Amino acid sequence: MSDPAKKKKVNYASAWAEARKIVWNARYRLAVGSVLMLISRLASMVLPASTKYIGDEVFVKQRYELLKWIALAIGISTLVQAITSFSLSQILGVAAQRAITEMRKRVQSHIERLPISYFDSTQSGQLISRVMNDAEGIRNLVGTGLGQILGSIVTATISIGVLFYLNWQLTAAMIVVLLAFVGALLYAFKALRPAFRERGQITAEVTGRLGESLGGIRIVKAYTAEKREDLSFARGAHRLFRNIAKTVTGISAVSSFSAIIIGAIAVVMIVIGGNAVQAGTMTLGDFLMYISFTFLLAMPIIELTSIGTQITEALAGLDRIREIMSMPTEVDQDKQRRPLPQVKGEIEFENVEFEYDAGVPVLRGVSFLAEAGATTALVGSSGSGKSTILSLVLNFIKPTTGTVKVDGLDLQSVRLRDYRRHLGVVLQDNFLFDGTILDNIRFANPEASLEDIREVCRVANADEFISKFPDEYDTVVGERGVKLSGGQRQRIAIARALLADPRILILDEATSSLDSESEALIQEGLNRLRSGRTTFVIAHRLSTIRSADQILVVEAGEIIERGHHDELIALNGRYKQLYDKQYRFEQNLFVNPGEDFTHRKDDTLASSKL
Repeated sequence: MSDPAKKKKVNYASAWAEARKIVWNARYRLAVGSVLMLISRLASMVLPASTKYIGDEVFVKQRYELLKWIALAIGISTLVQAITSFSLSQILGVAAQRAITEMRKRVQSHIERLPISYFDSTQSGQLISRVMNDAEGIRNLVGTGLGQILGSIVTATISIGVLFYLNWQLTAAMIVVLLAFVGALLYAFKALRPAFRERGQITAEVTGRLGESLGGIRIVKAYTAEKREDLSFARGAHRLFRNIAKTVTGISAVSSFSAIIIGAIAVVMIVIGGNAVQAGTMTLGDFLMYISFTFLLAMPIIELTSIGTQITEALAGLDRIREIMSMPTEVDQDKQRRPLPQVKGEIEFENVEFEYDAGVPVLRGVSFLAEAGATTALVGSSGSGKSTILSLVLNFIKPTTGTVKVDGLDLQSVRLRDYRRHLGVVLQDNFLFDGTILDNIRFANPEASLEDIREVCRVANADEFISKFPDEYDTVVGERGVKLSGGQRQRIAIARALLADPRILILDEATSSLDSESEALIQEGLNRLRSGRTTFVIAHRLSTIRSADQILVVEAGEIIERGHHDELIALNGRYKQLYDKQYRFEQNLFVNPGEDFTHRKDDTLASSKL
């Protein structure tokens, strides 16, 4: 079942504000389109108007020589309609596609600049739906939809005028029937609006869950969870089906009611109009013309029924887009912050506390100073808060209380974009884009030369395996780097961080996917990378930890020990305990390489906590 909190009503004031902006941007094309639409609709009236002359002049008065001129007029009007219809599709169709493209660009650009916290709580599939699907409805605002509304109104107005001229009593009776139809139509649209608003939300949720399932297909297959994923998708698909069925039923009811109204109009017209012809107050030509203009009036009513539904759906999509576009971005926040052209790299935490969920502290009064150019290692149990500290350094999240400073300035007071230009990151999840190795490494510095890239790959020991690929640096890595091993992905991520030439370096388990031999090969490169840079390291291998300028032991969100490796060993506290467990594990690993893993389970877990 969907969350009732998510069933929001469409904010039409907000949606109309966005719609007006879109229409204003396309005003010139819409103006030309409106003129063409008027010409097309006026031309369409030649045929129904000609019925009077065919009835009264040709057949009653037997002036058959007029037939060729009437036929010529109908032919010319048909040609005008064809030309204007084609021109409308080109002018307004192109305008609609341009507006859709521009809207997608705006929404994507805005979403990319939202804070990390928003992405942590929103499925990527939902955001994709916002960018791609919600913008589609614009075609009904600046495309043929809006033009059809204008044309329908013009056609209906002229038709009603002609009908009043021919027989005002009959037309008055018809207007009463039409007003009942309009009232029912407005009620139907009001009832359907929430369903259209909810459809976009359901589509986004189903798309998001499907994206997760396909993205994690290896985990799904590893745990034979295909059936569970089938059921999960089926639930979402059926929610979408029920929503669509509801709207289809509503639209069908409106269409059926339209047919009833047209039938009622025909009955009224035949009864009253037939009597008028019999009484001599209407000629046969007048009656034929009245019938023709009645059907001409019915056409825009049917069009308005269809277009009204489309416009309602478009406004619901615009409301969802407006909802996202109203969220403040990091760029908006930067406007009130001071520039940071240079970074030395000194990072200081002053009594920092942080909570992901209110009342559940993750960090408690964390304070430390990482001097510029120094390496700070974070060790501790899983879930102790190490990665949260790194997220604060990256400014992905903000402290609940306390201050994080860079070069003595509150990190919240300086521009994020300026600060992040000086960051290099190798995280646990080594994300690679579906492109070539060259593209992924160059992501950190698009202007880097191939020689620069080869150099950082040599330092990261990535050239060793890249050179073995037939296409070398042009090798396609697949989605998330699936065609590479974990160690290869990690070395490419390290090379990418090297290419950024950062002042502040974040290494979160940077060598966790490497075997001992590969780690030894790149350790010297990592040491050179760290030289002169402020570095934060989370690692479970002592080769990285021991050389750090300071080691912070984090447990339950607090720093319980700090110092150099030798100082902490001499302290004989938690660090010494973790060190001893890993040392025993490594000794056991080398002395008894064939020993069953289950006998070393405790030591393995202990070593992974460093």
